Amino acid sequence: QVQLVESGGGLVQTGGSLRLSCAASGSIFSIAVLGWYRQTPGKQRELVASISNGGGTNYADSVKGRFTISRSIVKNTVYLQMNSLKPEDTAVYYCNIVPSYLGSWGQGTQVTVSS
Repeated sequence: QVQLVESGGGLVQTGGSLRLSCAASGSIFSIAVLGWYRQTPGKQRELVASISNGGGTNYADSVKGRFTISRSIVKNTVYLQMNSLKPEDTAVYYCNIVPSYLGSWGQGTQVTVSS
């Protein structure tokens, strides 16, 4: 099973940007759909963006127009470019296969947006 390791989180002010990276231990070419999820304390983990092996993308309404998911087959890495960040984007961000039961959860990376 491919292991996924997230990085790139941090503290940013409202309106700022961050780029998250998800490095895979093996090839991501054969994975049908990869996604970025996020979770805040007391809430269920939610899928915010996904990308298929054909390059198609989908976004949650809450991030549409602000976040962009992309991938590098050569680097076996999936990215999440986050712009115009809001305090409500504060969460731990995870990457995983979609649907998530097909993969496993990593440590995630914390994103904190200050107001």
